Parts: sequence; C-alpha cells; structure tokens
Amino acid sequence: MEGVALKEFKNKCVTEFKNFTQAINEDELKMARDIILQAEQGGKRLHITGIGKPSHVAAYAASLFSSIGLPTYKLDGTEAVHGSSGQVQTGDVVIAISNSGETQELRYTVETLRNNGAVIIAVTGKEESWLAQNSRVTLLAGVEEEGDPLNKAPRSSILAEIMILQCLSILIQDNKHLTLENYVRWHPGGELGKSIKKAEEETPI
Repeated sequence: MEGVALKEFKNKCVTEFKNFTQAINEDELKMARDIILQAEQGGKRLHITGIGKPSHVAAYAASLFSSIGLPTYKLDGTEAVHGSSGQVQTGDVVIAISNSGETQELRYTVETLRNNGAVIIAVTGKEESWLAQNSRVTLLAGVEEEGDPLNKAPRSSILAEIMILQCLSILIQDNKHLTLENYVRWHPGGELGKSIKKAEEETPI
C-alpha cells in the first residue's frame, strides 16, 4: 500500500487543475489587465497581498510582474493595518488573494485599502465570498479538493492562484509587446539572462 496516498494526491491534483484551467474566465482577466494598465498609465502602482500561504503567492507574483516591466510590490497582509497600507496611494491597484475570500485579517486589510481609495482585484476560490463581492474584478481560482486525504492544507488551490496570476501576466506582457531585449534589462543575471545575451551575440546583424 506504500505510495497509495501520493498516487491519489497526484491524480486528484491533475483532475482539479484540468477542471480549473478549462473554466478560466478570459473576460475577467482582460478586465483586470485593463484596470492595472490604466492605473500604470496614470502613474499609479500595483500591489499584491494575502494571508498565510497566499502571501507567498503574492511575493512570487510581485516578482514575476516586475520582471515583465510592471513595477509591483508585495503588501504584507497583516502589517497593512499597522501602517504598511501607507505604501498604497489613492488609485493604486491591489490584488488580494484568499481561497475562501472570508479570511478575517485580509478582510480588515481590504476594507482599509478601499477606504483609502485603492482599487481591489480579488483572486479567490469562492465566487460568492465577501472578497469577491467587495472587489472591482474577481479572478476565480477555485478547486473542489486540495488533493490530500485531510483536504485542509492549501495545495491545489495554491496552484490555481499561481496559474491565474500567470495568465494575467501573459496578457500584460503581450500588451506591452515585451521583447527579449526588454526582458534582459530587468533580468540580466543568472542562466536566464546569460542565455538571452548569448542568443543576441549569436544573432547575425
């Protein structure tokens, strides 16, 4: 019986992720893209926040968006109500991540940010949640099961949150007409930057 739990987990994750990707709402993604790009054109900024595991998704997404030329800042979901919300100005956009959409700490943060004039984009697994109902646009990242026998620790839901934000980044990147030359300006280091520079050197003029 060794390995049965792992096999079941992998099968459930594959099923959940397939169902999720097939249900992605491209219209909502485009609305989120337009809100973000319009804010950028007006000199405003993008922030991403979450509580618990989604806070790590926020950090990854902020780094990803910045690497495609959209300066993005992670906002600590709990520190925000203890002064850090000062990094968010009126008209800035905040992507708030919560699978349940009911997390009390994040709710308090979102209420504070909205009162200060921020535009909220929700990433949540629950369409009828408080977060979804109190955001300008909702990007659904819902799954039926996390995949493990306890069905409690965020697993499949985290993958869905990452995927929906990656989809959003693709739309923004495409709108910005990002080229390898642009990309290497923001990512000159590591093997990735090295590979782009090498390709440029080998390309005949």
